[in-house]
Amino acid sequence: MHVKILDDRVAARAKARGIDVLVYAPHFTRLPDIRARASEYTDDELLVVPAREVFTGSWRERRHVLAVGLTDPVPDFITLDAALAECDRQDAAVLVPHPDLLNVSLGLEDVRRYRDRVDGVERYNAKCLPWQNAAMGRVAREAGVPVFGSSYAHLRRTVGEAWTTFRTRIDDETDLVSALRDEAPRTVMRRSGVGHRLRGAVEFSHLGYENSWQKLDRLLLSGMEPTHPDHIAYRGRFDDVSVY
Repeated sequence: MHVKILDDRVAARAKARGIDVLVYAPHFTRLPDIRARASEYTDDELLVVPAREVFTGSWRERRHVLAVGLTDPVPDFITLDAALAECDRQDAAVLVPHPDLLNVSLGLEDVRRYRDRVDGVERYNAKCLPWQNAAMGRVAREAGVPVFGSSYAHLRRTVGEAWTTFRTRIDDETDLVSALRDEAPRTVMRRSGVGHRLRGAVEFSHLGYENSWQKLDRLLLSGMEPTHPDHIAYRGRFDDVSVY
């Protein structure tokens, strides 16, 4: 858990790295499209589970939530409480990716406040720098929340750099959601060595592209995001909780 890209090379690399379940949650992509692509790459060797990393709050107070097990689409740019309420309604697992990272994450006090609604906190993220991963570990320990590890791969070579091993059988999406919500025993694993550090550094540098040209293209050139609450696909359901 989890990756942002999915194609033949990603699936092959996941299998080669011994990954059995891949959580796929690309930015600004609607759930039906995510679910269709996940189904396309699921086979006897690899289960791909669709998920949404929901961007909640305004740009001044952005909080990311990873929702696994959604049945209905949830847009970005709504309040954190509204996103959590939708996850509760749909019995989806609620995970906190990259806690305490820059200004886009839930911090320790946020996790404590929502402890009864949070099913896991990211302990290790292959995209993050060592001191950022150390800060994530502190949040998880002090909040007393189950942990998970993630490659958070935006680039193919990062797939399989970090993973979570569950001590329970996971055959489908429902099994994964149950393992997360029931706080099933698990171990966070990661690769080590110079190659791992280099791949992590390249992933981190990708933030520059995400927050420059890619953001400019998304905001000014490509029109309304498919996951904006004003999009016709949401039929006005989230008008009262939209932050933009």
